[in-house]
Amino acid sequence: MSGGPEALGAGAPPRSAYHAGLERATAEEAGWRSRSSLASKARLLCFALLVAAAWLSFGTRALPRWSVVPPTLAFAVLVVVHDRILTREGRASRMRRFYEDGLARLDDAWAGRGDTGERYRDPEHPYAPDLDVFGPGSLFELLATTRTSAGSDRLASWLLEGAAPDEIRERQAAVDELRSRLSMRLEMAIAGDEAGSTAAQEALERWAAAPAAGLPSALRFLAFGATALSLGGIALWIWTDAGPVPFAFALVVQGALAWALRGRVAPVLAAAETPVEALARSAALLACVEDARFESPLLARRVAELQTTGRPPSGELAALRRLVDRRDMRQNQFFAPIAALLMWGTHSALALERWRERCGPRLSEWIAAAGEIEALCALAGYAYEHPDDPFPEILDEGPVFEGEALGHPLLPASGCVRNDLRLGDAPQALVMSGSNMSGKSTMLRTVGCNAILALAGAPVRAERLRLSPLRITASIRIVDSLQDGRSHFMAEIVRLRQVVEISRGEPPALFLLDEILHGTNSHDRRIGAEAVICGLVDHGALGIVTTHDLALTRMVDASDGRMANVHFEDHLEEGEMEFDYRLRPGVVEKSNALELMRSVGLDV
Repeated sequence: MSGGPEALGAGAPPRSAYHAGLERATAEEAGWRSRSSLASKARLLCFALLVAAAWLSFGTRALPRWSVVPPTLAFAVLVVVHDRILTREGRASRMRRFYEDGLARLDDAWAGRGDTGERYRDPEHPYAPDLDVFGPGSLFELLATTRTSAGSDRLASWLLEGAAPDEIRERQAAVDELRSRLSMRLEMAIAGDEAGSTAAQEALERWAAAPAAGLPSALRFLAFGATALSLGGIALWIWTDAGPVPFAFALVVQGALAWALRGRVAPVLAAAETPVEALARSAALLACVEDARFESPLLARRVAELQTTGRPPSGELAALRRLVDRRDMRQNQFFAPIAALLMWGTHSALALERWRERCGPRLSEWIAAAGEIEALCALAGYAYEHPDDPFPEILDEGPVFEGEALGHPLLPASGCVRNDLRLGDAPQALVMSGSNMSGKSTMLRTVGCNAILALAGAPVRAERLRLSPLRITASIRIVDSLQDGRSHFMAEIVRLRQVVEISRGEPPALFLLDEILHGTNSHDRRIGAEAVICGLVDHGALGIVTTHDLALTRMVDASDGRMANVHFEDHLEEGEMEFDYRLRPGVVEKSNALELMRSVGLDV
């Protein structure tokens, strides 16, 4: 593969591999662009020669009739050649983008370049809005190297709901095996295109699973016969003295047949318009893996499931892509008259129906397999670019969350302050106090994002992490609603109700609550917060609650060791607030609110 990573040798660091690949891809793209320009000019010249030859042959009769054949053949060859050049140019362009995006992630400049996953936003989800799972600069944008809607949908589902322990371990093994296969992940990125919509994917599957349109096999012979009759009429007109009468007769016969079949052919062509093009993208994705040999059970099983017919799925989907391209040739302004002459639409409809009858029932399985492997490659790309991030240890029994040197995966590694955290039998919950801007909310998101990665099967930003299955729930970014008549306090207690309901189920909850009940007075806040937190702990949940109200820290004394106080602190240095973002045991001893107000010019 030109520009491929194998030329770098095994074990090349990500940055070296991406830089070398980018140089090759850029040079290759420039070369194909130059060839495309030459081919385009040559096509225009051949078309002009064809028009001139046709006029001199049939208009003035200055040239023999066969004179139109050489420019016609040359034009047809150039169309094919130019199409292949454009394909190679597009491949080089996608290759360049793959390496540029990889370098952007390594340089912490990836936010705003990729798929933000906005379509997956759900304001009622128990943690996604609070932990930056979707949106600009989100966890999804960092991970989502997926190009198809099936792959993006699968990756989003993994981030929205944790898997069972055995499934997580299978994904970890698959991701670990794919981590070093840069060539395969590059080929899958090149093969795909921009992620399409789920609606188009669903429409595609409905098209494949729908009953046949009722085009009998005898219709195929009639169509071929009518086309042959028209071609024969043209041949008699050009190379004999029969004149246009045979050709005109053939056109009448063909036109009558096309008119009679229009009610059956048109719906087939219309139903297979855009969705089929979206499906064809999966062909090359499957071709990257269906003949590969894998050691991990999950990948080996998925590849085995694809070998259910005599022909590989990529071959069937590639055949569909060719049928779609053949159908779309009718829209080419130069080819449209020829397409009408050859009953091109009828032949395309017949071929599409034969494909659907043969492969339609298996389509959903192929799409699901391609999407899962693409999502695993997305996690593998993250693992490859973060070689120091380990896979967490997944425990069957819990609840447990024990992390050493935890860092936020969305922060630049160079400026990420790491902290240890232990939640289990003692303590189950932490009451985290601290001054403004000291790092409390960031710590909540650090814990939540690493838990999401761990339960999805990805590496985590830590030196070590052990956790059991947990249902994550958070109340960090609460927004009121003027349209719904919901105040900030009402929105918060509705979210707290959701947190409590989740804690009553299985597996145990991991709750992350920021400034709990800060929208009410201190008396009601203390009573309400103590009741909520103690209830969560009684249900076996693990979690962290942050607060500025130091009265809440007193509940730890009556918790029999099930809770503990921790804090972040700051200090004033030459009139500026300084934070070290280090988590410490105990209750914070000072507040910086007045200093912060004075630092922005308020007279307090």
